[in-house]
Amino acid sequence: MKAGRIFVLSLLAALAPLAHAQFGSGIVFDPTQSAHAIQQIEQGSQIYTTAVATRNQIVTMYNLAFQMSQLPQNLGARYRADWSQWTSLQSPPNTYGNTAALVNALNYGALVQAQQGYSNAFVQVQSYPSGSYSSLDSRTQATVANQYATSELAQSTTTSTLATLGTIRSNSQAFSNKLANLESDTFSTDPGEQTQSALLGKINSATLLQIHSQQDTNQLLMASIQQQLIAQKQQIDAQNRSINNAIYFQQNFPTTMQNVTGGVSDSIHAISLSTSGR
Repeated sequence: MKAGRIFVLSLLAALAPLAHAQFGSGIVFDPTQSAHAIQQIEQGSQIYTTAVATRNQIVTMYNLAFQMSQLPQNLGARYRADWSQWTSLQSPPNTYGNTAALVNALNYGALVQAQQGYSNAFVQVQSYPSGSYSSLDSRTQATVANQYATSELAQSTTTSTLATLGTIRSNSQAFSNKLANLESDTFSTDPGEQTQSALLGKINSATLLQIHSQQDTNQLLMASIQQQLIAQKQQIDAQNRSINNAIYFQQNFPTTMQNVTGGVSDSIHAISLSTSGR
């Protein structure tokens, strides 16, 4: 096309000196304007060619998007799977009326219900009378205080765990419904559910649901670790008491034996005097 343009311009330039100012039709021949018109025609042709290429590209992209939006009809039947769900605890016989609050705490997660259930269903430690506790020696007081601390920590940890379990169980139905909705949209044959925007939205929703599920798992792990810490505290306390008792026995063994032997000697001497007096 460029060579043709050069040929036309050269021809017009060669004929320009031979042409008259006007033809019989009255049209004035202007070589400059003619060249400009040819240039505009070439630009229009290029624009048309670009427009056709752009249209073809858009059609190709649309066809690809349409194909991607068509989900296989049997995908849901092939990959849909059930998952385990939390179930509510059924009320036990409750013979003496002390389990209802505990079951409610495990089902609904109220901390007040957990505390009430603990008070009703767990053995409660009795308080030491103030006069009796103060009359104990320092070592015995420390042992009693240590045991009370373990009991109180166990109570707090247990009620917190009960409330956590109940909250997770209470929210499990709503969580299951969200999972079911996400699964239904994922396996839907509706093209509107398989567009790129819909796919990104489902990926984001699945990520958030996974984060919430992981949060529940972390809470359960934390509750389990708390219970293990209480058990570990009991083991440490028992071990330390054994060590302290051994140290106390070693430190006080000579004095204790001296008192024992001295008491035995005095008893024997008293018996001897009584016998000789007869």
